[in-house]
Amino acid sequence: MAQTTPATHWFDAFPLETAAQAATAICKSWEFLISRPLHFNGRMKEPRLTKAIKIHVEQVTAWEAGLLGMWACENVIGMMDETTGKVTEERRTDISYGWTDAQVGFQLVFEFKKLTRHARSRAAYVGSSGMGRFVTGIYSKAQPVAAMVGMMVDPYENVVPALIEAIESPASIAALKSIVDGGKVCKSPSTLFNEAEFDTDHARPAKLAPNHGTIRIAHLLLPFPT
Repeated sequence: MAQTTPATHWFDAFPLETAAQAATAICKSWEFLISRPLHFNGRMKEPRLTKAIKIHVEQVTAWEAGLLGMWACENVIGMMDETTGKVTEERRTDISYGWTDAQVGFQLVFEFKKLTRHARSRAAYVGSSGMGRFVTGIYSKAQPVAAMVGMMVDPYENVVPALIEAIESPASIAALKSIVDGGKVCKSPSTLFNEAEFDTDHARPAKLAPNHGTIRIAHLLLPFPT
């Protein structure tokens, strides 16, 4: 069942400027790295690409932006049974940026997926190992904002319209507890990051959600040279 538009009072309290600077740093590192295709190209596997981005961000673009928080790649997160001490679920985030603001901790997680013209890449992006990690999965627990990063191997016109159609499908809306506004899930322009193609909002289970109950995902769709 589609959800209704969420309250946005959390927007006033969230340090959006810092999150936007982090997203910009990711995009600037992407632009640098795709200009070095010998060691950074669409034939490489996702972990190798994300590690390269994290290293460049940390050493160059975040430093230039004055971002003083902590960057992590393949950061281990999980759930634990507090009675027994047993780890019940474990995941690794692609890239995350953590910082404190007025003694409150924030974390912005970037989940990367390759995108091609093929349906299986859209299914991975939209499914439980992609966007689903921010909805029913344990990524960004209690955080109001997250980012999906689509690394486009094929041209924009062969990737983005079909991706939006997949996100807007009834099955995806139900699985991702997507919030429909004006008949759409994908809202453009993004209210989070200038570089994002669109935002989507999703209701989360109470044990995973921030106080207002939803998470907003910015979708950064970054092209490899074609």
